[in-house]
Amino acid sequence: MTLPRHPGSLLRDLDLDKEQFLTLVDDARRLRDERRRSTESMRLRGLNIALVFEKNSTRTRCAFEVAAHDQGASVTYLGPEGSHIGREESIPDTARVLGRMFDGIAFRGYTQNTVEQLAQHAGVPVWNGLTDEWHPTQSLADILTMTDHHPGDVTDIAFCFAGDGSDNVARSLLVTAALLGMDVRIAAPADRQPPADVVAAAQKVARRSGAKILVTDDLNAAVRDADFVYTDVWVSMGESDDLWATRIPMMLPYRVTEEVLAATGKPGTKFMHCLPAVHNRDTALGARLYRQFGIDGAEATEEVFESKRSIVFDQAENRLHTVKAVLLRALAG
Repeated sequence: MTLPRHPGSLLRDLDLDKEQFLTLVDDARRLRDERRRSTESMRLRGLNIALVFEKNSTRTRCAFEVAAHDQGASVTYLGPEGSHIGREESIPDTARVLGRMFDGIAFRGYTQNTVEQLAQHAGVPVWNGLTDEWHPTQSLADILTMTDHHPGDVTDIAFCFAGDGSDNVARSLLVTAALLGMDVRIAAPADRQPPADVVAAAQKVARRSGAKILVTDDLNAAVRDADFVYTDVWVSMGESDDLWATRIPMMLPYRVTEEVLAATGKPGTKFMHCLPAVHNRDTALGARLYRQFGIDGAEATEEVFESKRSIVFDQAENRLHTVKAVLLRALAG
């Protein structure tokens, strides 16, 4: 039996309308202030939340765990080898078991179909902490971060995503910006631009919101007058490491450098990245890419990443506050 999907679920960015999205951002800003002043009140006491993760995580796991604990809820983490889901037990069966034990489920994994099935069968709120297609909790944190660093209305913000325009973050940012009436540009090689159906969905929403959308392979055109330049890893978790050999020559023209930031024409342009980032040789991956391909860092240079323009750790912290807002919207009324 398929239960109705809980209205507190968040599976993709377009599950929210503009008002709901911006309300969550405002709630997150208020919750952040309360946490910093130690005036936060616990509204989730006695509730239990399951984290079902097929992919390892730093920010997403910590954001859900700390958000839940701050609000008095208990968390059970089921990692990549911690449950039977999809192997010895079907997704609907797992959903029905977890839905009887937990008040909400966060999922991080591969296919969007998995999180959709969880939401169809669990009978409790299900939140998408990342799939190969969408990353809605990231875009919430990103809009909070942008509005923190931009004095005008959200509709006055222009930003460029440079690099792998087909990945989940680029897709979520594209449709989110369209929903909110922003000026969004995706600069990516033709083979790595957002899928046609995602672009069409964004354009449909943009016709109502007044958003401006540009998908192009011309980075210089895309970054002109941008308030924010955003990038992500060139090979995503779950993709083959062999892809680096083809992605590096394809993506190098889209690497975020000081010259790219200067090309915006705005001295106040900020740099954004959802992390983890390959920006030097201090990680095993960065060191291997240097040995194999002679590249020191990948999608962004160390100079940009460590500059005063970089607000990547503001983004990382804001994952906590926006996730907390999502949990409270679903579970606290």
